[in-house]
Amino acid sequence: FTHDMAVNTDQAVLNLDSASLGYGAFTVLADVSMSVQKGQVVAMMGGSGSGKTTLLRAATGQIRAQKGTVTVFGQNLAKLDGEALRQTRQRMGVLFQQGALFTDLNVFENVAFPLRELTNDSEAAIEDRVLDKLDAVGLRAAAHLGINEISGGMARRVALARAIVLEPELILYDEPFAGLDPISMGITAQLIRDLTDRLNCASVLITHDVAESFAIADQVYIVGQGRLLTQGTPTELRASQDPYVQQFLRGEPDGPIAFNYPVTPAFEAWLQNRTTRS
Repeated sequence: FTHDMAVNTDQAVLNLDSASLGYGAFTVLADVSMSVQKGQVVAMMGGSGSGKTTLLRAATGQIRAQKGTVTVFGQNLAKLDGEALRQTRQRMGVLFQQGALFTDLNVFENVAFPLRELTNDSEAAIEDRVLDKLDAVGLRAAAHLGINEISGGMARRVALARAIVLEPELILYDEPFAGLDPISMGITAQLIRDLTDRLNCASVLITHDVAESFAIADQVYIVGQGRLLTQGTPTELRASQDPYVQQFLRGEPDGPIAFNYPVTPAFEAWLQNRTTRS
């Protein structure tokens, strides 16, 4: 069954409306519009340095839009601070690139951590919830193991269990496939799809892994050159004639994104300065 429903921005869990994002006066991404619904896996793709992580920071309210709006659960993030922002963030799960597990805690305690910090659940309730989420990622019987006793692929799944233990309505994944072997990659991708369907949450993948993302995403947004280049279903993008999209999907070293960094006046001045000094 497909998730290609007409986009209703009122129902969007995360919505960007002509948002320009950056730091200080510097804009990383200009005029981005995108919408993520419940039950959808949306992939935000682009090369390194294209602004994918900036988008993640905007979604969690770490940075505010320079222009336009970023709305989460129907609330404009620019208008939230303090307690209101904290409560909104509690409805989100974030899977960081490094996994960021606590090495001095075992698998069980890593997953239990958000429950201990943010709820008043009893020990019995915590045990139920943690073992249920570990079961969902296939690691129930690894609950007692130390983080140094499990593989990188398993650690990623533990981090995933921790990200979903509070049953968030929006999950943001920062490079979920980075550094994984091909089998772990496929397992992680399938888990993201299954958990999204099971929790009926919205999932946003920040990634440059084409094969893995295209296998599970409902919508794909490709960013580059400081803007949103294109969007569509995986099928639509594979059929796209856009030379940039084709270069990105095929991983070609040269194309609309040149291999050589463009020469700028600042570089010329720097070089001139060096040659006059020597």
